[in-house]
Amino acid sequence: MEHARAVVIPAANEIILRDVALTPAGENDVTIETIYTSISAGTERMLLAGQMPHPMLQFPVIPGYETVGRIIATGSNVPSEMRTKIVYVGGARCYTAVNPAWGGQSSHLHADYTRVVTLEGMEAAHGVLLALAATALHGVDIAGDITGKRVLILGQGPVGQIAARIALARGAEVIVVDRVASRLALAKASQIVDVSVQSLAEQKIAPCEVIIEASGSMAALTSTLGALANNGRVVLLGYYDEIKLPYMPLFLKQAQLLTAKEWAPGDLQRCRDMIVSGDLDVAPLLTHTQHIDNLQAAYHVALSDLECLKLLLTW
Repeated sequence: MEHARAVVIPAANEIILRDVALTPAGENDVTIETIYTSISAGTERMLLAGQMPHPMLQFPVIPGYETVGRIIATGSNVPSEMRTKIVYVGGARCYTAVNPAWGGQSSHLHADYTRVVTLEGMEAAHGVLLALAATALHGVDIAGDITGKRVLILGQGPVGQIAARIALARGAEVIVVDRVASRLALAKASQIVDVSVQSLAEQKIAPCEVIIEASGSMAALTSTLGALANNGRVVLLGYYDEIKLPYMPLFLKQAQLLTAKEWAPGDLQRCRDMIVSGDLDVAPLLTHTQHIDNLQAAYHVALSDLECLKLLLTW
């Protein structure tokens, strides 16, 4: 496999589908034929806007870290039983003359076999949510022991939805906050707050030991800090151009501000196992589907339509 068809961002606010050259596969690599990918409404939006920090912003760049496909070839060091497996992989760096900062939006790719997650026992399409599920899981993990505690989750995009489900399963009292009715309709929580109807302050919510910020909005988080309990924790689970918060509310509450860097080793497999067992239901989060040939329409829906929670790209 020497070439593939990939989504390429050649410059800010431009996106195309074109042929790219692949580097030779190594002895530890598997070659994957893509079946599904998805579009990150956070990182890909920032990348398209030209706001992603260097070196990720070096154009042209292939976006995407949510790839599900079938292994069609294996290197000499790869266990033979992996051939034909359906797997998830979080992007690839197997390209020439293009920045592979993520590299997942491609018809074919090579990746080290230790980086892939097999998807036996679950719907293959649900595998595109593994990265966001693992991100949510990691955020809930670093929040500490939340059993019996009030956890406010700001934003009900895919990460916020999954974080709420995981926190609820751990025995937390979960309050979710958003302003999009369709997202709140899918939410699983102890209390659901629509701030387009009534502000958080008007709801008079009891102090929350943990706030998980999953909206990506510093302004939204600022408006929520009044609900934080003394010695509470704020987990930043979005993706931000910069952090801009008033210091005084954090100072008065002696708050801990925590950042979650993607996920910890093993988290992708943990999420896969939760989906397989039925402990984590992600099926409702895939709200839209487009074929890769409808690239422009797909990105418009994924990044602009508030009714779109997660878009599945078929290849």
